[in-house]
Amino acid sequence: MKHSYIYIVLVALLLTGCKSAKEARTRLYSDYQDTIRPTFIDSLFRDTALSAEGYLPLTDTVCFGNMSWRDIFNDPYIMDLIERALDNNTNILLADETIYQAEQGLKVSKLAFLPSVAFSPQGTVSSFDFAKATKTYSLPIGASWQIDAFGNLRNAKKQSEMTVLQTRVAKQAVRTNIVSAVANLYYTLLMLDAQLRTTNETIVIWQKNVEVMGYMKNAGMATAAAVSQYQANLISLQAGVPKLEAGIAQAENALCYILHEAPHPIARAKTFYTSGLPEQFSVGVPLQLLQCRPDVRIAELQMAYAFYGRNKAEAAFYPSITLNGSVGWTNSGGMGITNPAKVLASMIGQITQPIFAKGQLNANLRIAESEQRRAQLNFEDALLQAGQEVSNYLKDYQTAIDQTEWYTQQVQVLETARDQTTALFTHGNSTTYLEKLTAEQSLLSAQLSLINANHDRVQALINLYCALGGGREDMH
Repeated sequence: MKHSYIYIVLVALLLTGCKSAKEARTRLYSDYQDTIRPTFIDSLFRDTALSAEGYLPLTDTVCFGNMSWRDIFNDPYIMDLIERALDNNTNILLADETIYQAEQGLKVSKLAFLPSVAFSPQGTVSSFDFAKATKTYSLPIGASWQIDAFGNLRNAKKQSEMTVLQTRVAKQAVRTNIVSAVANLYYTLLMLDAQLRTTNETIVIWQKNVEVMGYMKNAGMATAAAVSQYQANLISLQAGVPKLEAGIAQAENALCYILHEAPHPIARAKTFYTSGLPEQFSVGVPLQLLQCRPDVRIAELQMAYAFYGRNKAEAAFYPSITLNGSVGWTNSGGMGITNPAKVLASMIGQITQPIFAKGQLNANLRIAESEQRRAQLNFEDALLQAGQEVSNYLKDYQTAIDQTEWYTQQVQVLETARDQTTALFTHGNSTTYLEKLTAEQSLLSAQLSLINANHDRVQALINLYCALGGGREDMH
C-alpha cells in the first residue's frame, strides 16, 4: 500500500510538473487585481464649485460620504429616528439573513479542501442450500480527499468570498437608503409644519382683513366685489390647510413604516432650521469618492467574481486528483472468514484528465470569459451613473443655496415693504388698504418660497450624501 501511494504521488507530480502546467497553476492561483480602470475615471463629474471660497473643491481627498451620519444629522429627534430605523427596519434584517446564508456557503467552500470521512458499517448473513448460515461483518471508516492541484477548489472559495463581500456591501446600501429616507421624510415634516404654521398665521391676518374690508364697504370705501375677492382669497388659504395636514399625516405614516412601527405621530423639532447641517464640505477626488458607493463596490466585486469564475472554468481542463482510503475491522478476508476479525486497510488514487467532453469545457470557458467582459461593462456603467448622479446633486445643492440666498433677501425686502405700507396706511392717506393687503400677500408667497428653498437645500444635501455612499456601518 505504501508503494502504491508513492506511485500515485509520482504520477501526479509528473502530470503537474511540466512547464505549461506550472504556468497554468501560477495563472489559476493568481488573485484579482483592481488595476482595470476605465480611461474616464478622472472626469466622472463636472466641476461644480459653488463659489470662489470653494464649498465643493474636487481636488480635496476628504470624502463627504465618509462622514458619519451623526456628524451631519445632529438634531436629537432625527438621530433617534435613524437609530430606530437601523435597528428595526425589515430590509436591514433581511440583509443580515442574506449575509448569513452567504457565509454558510463560504464555509462549505472552505470545507471542500478537507477530506470527507464516512463510517459505513455493514453485515451479511448467507446460506448455501439451507446449510449453516455464515455471518460476515465490516466496520470501515472511509476517507476521500481531492487535491486542489490546479486551483479549482481555491477559485470556487474565492467566488464564495466575493459573494459574502457583495452581501455585506448590499447591507451598506440598505443602510444608506434608510438614513437618506428617514432624513428626507423628517425634513419634509419640518417643511410641512412650517408651511402649515405660516398659512395659519396668514389666515388669522386675512380674517381681520376681510372684516376690515366689510367695514370699509359699509362706509362706502370699498365695493362688494372687492370684499368678495378677499373672501375668496381667504377661502383659498383655508382650503389649503387640510391638504397640508394630510401631507403631514402621510409623511408620518411613511416614516413609521421605515421604523417598522404602526402609524403614529412623530416627535420632531418645533421649527424648520438648517443650522445643524454642514455649510462647507468636500467630496473628494473621483475614484476615492465613488469607491464609497455600494453599487460601484458591488460592480467591482462582480468583476472579481467573474475573474475567479473564468479561472475555475480553465481549471476544468486540467487533471483532477482524488485519494480514497479506508481502514476497518472485518472478519471477511475475501477467500474466507477469519475469526477473530482483522484490520483491513486500502488506498486508491485516481487521476482524471478530461480528453473529450463534447465541447462543454470550451463552451464553459467562453461563457466565463463573456461574463468577465459583461462585469467590466457593468462596472463602467456603474461608474458613469454614479458620476452623473453626483454631478446632478452637486448642481442641485448649488442651486438650492443660491435660491435660499435670493429668497431670504426677498423676504427681508417684503417685510420692510409690508411694515412701511402698514405705517403709511395707519398714519396717512398716501397708500390704500389694497396696497397693504397686496404687500402681505406678496410676503406670504415669498415666505413659502423660502421654506421650499430651504427644504430643497436639505434634500439636495441628503441626496448628495446618499450618492456618495454615506451612512455606512463602519462610520460609527
